[in-house]
Amino acid sequence: MDWVRNMKILVVDDERAIRNSLKEILGDEGYDVDIAEDGATAVGMAEKERYDVIFCDIKMPNMEGTEVLEKLRADGVDAAIVMISGHGDIDTAVECIKKGAFDFIQKPLDLNRILITIKNATERTQIITENTNLKKRVYGQQMIGDSAPMQHLRDMIEKVAPTNTRVLITGPNGSGKELVARSLHQQSLRSNMPYVDVNCAAIPSELIESELFGHEKGAFTSAVKQHKGKFEQADGGTLFLDEIGDMSLAAQAKVLRVLQEKKLSRVGSDKDIEVDVRVIAATNKDLKAEIEKGNFREDLYHRLSVIVLHVPSLDERKDDIPILVDYFIDQVCTESGMPKKAVSPEAMKLLQEKSWTGNIRELRNVVERLLILGSNPVSAQDVRDYVNIGQIGRASCRERV
Repeated sequence: MDWVRNMKILVVDDERAIRNSLKEILGDEGYDVDIAEDGATAVGMAEKERYDVIFCDIKMPNMEGTEVLEKLRADGVDAAIVMISGHGDIDTAVECIKKGAFDFIQKPLDLNRILITIKNATERTQIITENTNLKKRVYGQQMIGDSAPMQHLRDMIEKVAPTNTRVLITGPNGSGKELVARSLHQQSLRSNMPYVDVNCAAIPSELIESELFGHEKGAFTSAVKQHKGKFEQADGGTLFLDEIGDMSLAAQAKVLRVLQEKKLSRVGSDKDIEVDVRVIAATNKDLKAEIEKGNFREDLYHRLSVIVLHVPSLDERKDDIPILVDYFIDQVCTESGMPKKAVSPEAMKLLQEKSWTGNIRELRNVVERLLILGSNPVSAQDVRDYVNIGQIGRASCRERV
């Protein structure tokens, strides 16, 4: 598999037999493996080379494994660091995890356990890579607008992001709730950890529990292998529950338990799994009204709404429309290779006067339509003709006449 060939691993252990044995075994599995005989050497290597996984012994002379862990995390090394110990206990394991370790393995080492740990670390790396790529994408990279409502929203994000406080994001469809969630994650102390998003409305009610909490092999007919749910995938990072108002009451009860106890159990298992996840939720519904109707749990609402951030509709921030139009012109033309067009002041005035029920999403579609069908510069008549789909046909008829 390609991901195996591309995985780079560092083994740190003062016992030559162990580090050489691991290098040979993992090399035979297809991994690219380096070794270090002490902590200081390992830190130097990790600063020069990017590793996906680092296996580090705890008991070493001069610089113990926990010191290596703290130093690498302080230096911003984002590898999955797996601590190894022949004298491990629960307290030691918990301490390592709190300091940023990905996992903790006791000696004597078991090959299957090591390979499973590497596989889990690979999934984590893939999620982090996806998050980094998403940050680099033009759309969603930044919150566009200088209006008073947007300035207030930015100020709130700046205050809330560095905390672990749960946030409920409200606002109409297409207003940019997901962008706010990503901004909260990117400005948080968890920004180098996974960001996992779930659209609760898009998952069938009978599958939502499996998607969120995972399942064991054989838990149901199609469960042919063990599956880690979104909460586990987001461990150490942020889980964004979009459209949470559409979640079933049964799933709400399980989410409440995770928020209260920081534990979950996969479908088909009664074993508890501890998770450290910051939950951000979003909805376009009035959850208080949903509570009155019996569709949403009041106790879950209070758990989620420690901080409530309202994303303004485009009609509430029409001063931002000229900036957004320019932004979308650049974006659409860059993506499609179309030549850029200007927008006349009269056309821009009409765009600002329109009621935008579809919000930012609708505005982007309109800008793309005007770039394709409109003149250069885009005129007020172009806006009258093409902003509403039903008017395109009439415009075409008028042109033929």
